Amino acid sequence: MRDVMVVGVGTTRFAQYEDRSWIDHGVEAVSAALTDAGLAWTDMERAYCGAMGAVGPYAGNRVGHELGLTGVPIQNIDNASASGNSAFHSACLAVGTEQCDVAIGFGVGQLGRSMGNNMGDEGQVRRFVARAYGNAMAIFALAAKRRMHEFGTPVEAFAKIAEKSKHYGSLNPHSQIRKRYTVEEILEARPIADPLTLPMCCPVGDGGAAVIVASRHVAARLGAAPVRVRHTAMYGETFQQERAWGHALMLAEGARDFYETAGIGPEELDAVQLHDATANEELEYYEALGLCGVGEGDRLALDGETGPGGRIPVNTDGGLISRGHPLGPTGCAQIAEITRQLRGQAGPRQVEGARTGLIQQTGAGEVFFLHMLTRE
Repeated sequence: MRDVMVVGVGTTRFAQYEDRSWIDHGVEAVSAALTDAGLAWTDMERAYCGAMGAVGPYAGNRVGHELGLTGVPIQNIDNASASGNSAFHSACLAVGTEQCDVAIGFGVGQLGRSMGNNMGDEGQVRRFVARAYGNAMAIFALAAKRRMHEFGTPVEAFAKIAEKSKHYGSLNPHSQIRKRYTVEEILEARPIADPLTLPMCCPVGDGGAAVIVASRHVAARLGAAPVRVRHTAMYGETFQQERAWGHALMLAEGARDFYETAGIGPEELDAVQLHDATANEELEYYEALGLCGVGEGDRLALDGETGPGGRIPVNTDGGLISRGHPLGPTGCAQIAEITRQLRGQAGPRQVEGARTGLIQQTGAGEVFFLHMLTRE
């Protein structure tokens, strides 16, 4: 494959909106990415849209209609939480295999108050979202209990991760939750599923995000910052007879292969974006990604090593817990944050001297993606 470069990123603020549809978010995010790249919608040769099916059929085409019928072929992808990562991955493959010179991956999602406007009966939709959210949080809570039993993990470790995420989220203008919390406030907050409290769990909301990739010669012509997609890969689940937290085991297996192929190990990472639907999920992935040894994630969190000024900053935009998680656009928002870090454009969230960033996202159906971006 030839080199693939990130030339444009755009995000909307994730939140719950009464007066905006997911189409509005998609148009805003794509337009922002086009402006960032110095390109027009007419320059796009391939487009890939990640959206959970709940927003409705052919989501990408409906956004594309608002941007203009210019002939760009649009492919729609539903991989739940990993839908945006799927769109980015597909765009990278299209450019890397010389199907085109410029491609865009974007995602849209609407899980907030106005979701019913697009799906019919609003009460039915809200009940669906409530059940799905509640079931997911219960599963994450069981995983947290399992870890506390096996490793003696204190609940304060989960609270420390949430505190870190709230700190980063308060510095991100696109974050859904910009309120700071202390560890004590997090522990005393409304319980969701024991031991998880509300600030330890991602919120429900709406939003959009987009990433434009191009060949090296197009990136040079645009004068884009040299952010390269060093490697992108997707992995599926293999059967495990006994497992503590299947997602973490699945990720650990894939991560070893990913690092070897990328030629960059976890010790060389400057910033990481990972799936943190809950604080304990983030902790599990510290170990699965090799940021520390098995059983050492508690100490990494409690010592502040994944926060500002730490050894390996994680989710510097607030992550799912604070930036928000509308599913479809989440992956592209992760990639946008790492791109801004590598460009030195992250403002008060900036990781000094960041040159290598990793993105990880897991989707329902047991699929996950890993992307490595480097500043050349």
